[in-house]
Amino acid sequence: MAESEGKSYGVIVNSFRELEPNYADFYRDELGRRNWAIGPVSLSNRRSEEKAGRGGRGTGESSSDCLKWLESKEPDSVIYICFGSLADFADSQLKEIAAALESWGGSFIWVVRKDPRTESESESEEEWLPVGFEDRTAEKGLIIRGWAPQILILDHEAVGGFVTHCGWNSTLEGITVGKAMVTWPVAAEQFYNEKLVTAVLGIGLPVEAEKWVRGTAVRRLMDGDEGKEMRRKAKELREMARMAIEEGGSSHSSLSDLIDELKQRSHV
Repeated sequence: MAESEGKSYGVIVNSFRELEPNYADFYRDELGRRNWAIGPVSLSNRRSEEKAGRGGRGTGESSSDCLKWLESKEPDSVIYICFGSLADFADSQLKEIAAALESWGGSFIWVVRKDPRTESESESEEEWLPVGFEDRTAEKGLIIRGWAPQILILDHEAVGGFVTHCGWNSTLEGITVGKAMVTWPVAAEQFYNEKLVTAVLGIGLPVEAEKWVRGTAVRRLMDGDEGKEMRRKAKELREMARMAIEEGGSSHSSLSDLIDELKQRSHV
């Protein structure tokens, strides 16, 4: 990848300048490489049908089922947990998450994408759930097995926090809808994304341990003043993101500049 970047004319980035101006300037001024931040591209999906289709469709809960469930909840009262399509958590880790959610006692939507080798298990055979967990949390929790309409869920006012693996698409989607986060990176650049969310932007809390200690980070995010301040900052970033893609905004202008530059090169 580094070799390709060095040989390329420039880099098009799914981000917006207001989110990470220092990094954009460093890339251009210190490394001498062009970059165009033209995102967040997820905001180009303006209709509910487009938002619901992000990432394709699977066998999970329908969009209408999720939204109906969320409508019954108070604003900022639900935590959304999703670790992307590639992370494969051990049963022991999933049990710890379940125990933390039950101990916390708040409302949650939890997306679980099990490894294909285990998807043939019936619900009664699911060893990753504590016995009776779904019955005990039936009024407060919704478990989605498989695909979920993530953007629609995150964009709902009932959702007050997002437990994420810090994949860039998920991180940016959380930012564009103004959600504070609990960060649990799994691999690769996700650890850098976590630092952006927690240390630079101040809109998230790290798990900070291999074992999730009974939902401490979730409590801090959802129940205290610390979480309220993070949600305030996240909502400010949401407005910046929306302004960036409008005419005259930084991403709109960046895309226009890129098109103009490519047109000029085509006539050389």
